[in-house]
Amino acid sequence: MIKNLVFLLPFCFLLSCKTETSPPPIDKKALIDSTITAFQKTLLEQQIDSVFKKHQFNGSIAVFKDSLPLYRKENGYSDFKRKIKIDSSTIFAIGSVSKQFTAVLVLLQMEQGKLNVTDKVSKYLKEFQIKEYENITIHQLLNHTSGLNMLGGKLMFKSGSDFYYSNDGFNALGKIVETVSGKSYDENAVELFKKAGMSHSSTDEVFKGTNFASAYLGNPNKAEEVPNMPKRLGGKEIGTPAGGILSTIQDLHTWNNALYSGKILKPETLKQFMAKSAERRHAIFGKMGYAYGIMLNIGKPNSYFHSGYVKGSPSLNIYYPETKTSVIILSNIADEEKGKGLVFKPHIEVKKITDNLENTLVQLRSKH
Repeated sequence: MIKNLVFLLPFCFLLSCKTETSPPPIDKKALIDSTITAFQKTLLEQQIDSVFKKHQFNGSIAVFKDSLPLYRKENGYSDFKRKIKIDSSTIFAIGSVSKQFTAVLVLLQMEQGKLNVTDKVSKYLKEFQIKEYENITIHQLLNHTSGLNMLGGKLMFKSGSDFYYSNDGFNALGKIVETVSGKSYDENAVELFKKAGMSHSSTDEVFKGTNFASAYLGNPNKAEEVPNMPKRLGGKEIGTPAGGILSTIQDLHTWNNALYSGKILKPETLKQFMAKSAERRHAIFGKMGYAYGIMLNIGKPNSYFHSGYVKGSPSLNIYYPETKTSVIILSNIADEEKGKGLVFKPHIEVKKITDNLENTLVQLRSKH
């Protein structure tokens, strides 16, 4: 399908360059754009539909180019016991996709002059006023280079010298936001959702809706509900700033557009948010760059993304800046006995599909 698109586009250019006397002039750009969009939609429908079928995927997947929906499909149940189907308004736990919201909240406080990312965390939190932690900076918490694993435990390495993913580090960032703003993390998060135009998102602590997708372990034929969701997300095991935000497909699309178009952060702050400042080897997605609460492809295509996992809720949010394309995958069941690799197999396959398509589109754009 991608090869067909490559061959068809030159034909569109030739067609659009013909001089006709009677018909109005052809809008070359509109013709090319509509041809590309038609092929994108067809390709995505064929290939992502096959992912749904192959894995009996229970969840929701959508692809948007700016404000244009290219693909969207929901399948399965948000509540297996009552047989309530997932639909466009279903709210999911997004796990560590939450971290980018916490990072943005920190940067918004920086824009107000209340902190700097080069500040030592010990300036704001008593827990860091011990010899081993005293030199850890906010920057190092944001990109997981602090060496912190569990708060109170021994550092994994000298701060700033390596990468180690830490939920406790992001929960500490949430406390810093509370300290300098004088408001709870939840209040800050709700204000951010409002600023971004996210009307169906909340934190685990303030959620009062009815469209939440209960989380399950196992498979659709034998699903065991994870207890105390979503309130358990705010506990010590996870923590709201690290993984306790609830959202929808549409709201995450709205977030991507607002964030990367500069509606949330100032241009220089957004650059700081997106800049690769560390590298990691992800157990599922392999080697990648890491910025502030987001991961980056190493090589092509250029993308910002983050996966999320809390029991029963694997998720993935991708943004391709060159085509302003969002890819969002949300689910509420995971067969942990098969391992994380298989739990995230649909997400990996969809990312490969959209990575390949993005590379093709960028290549075509550079030629024409």
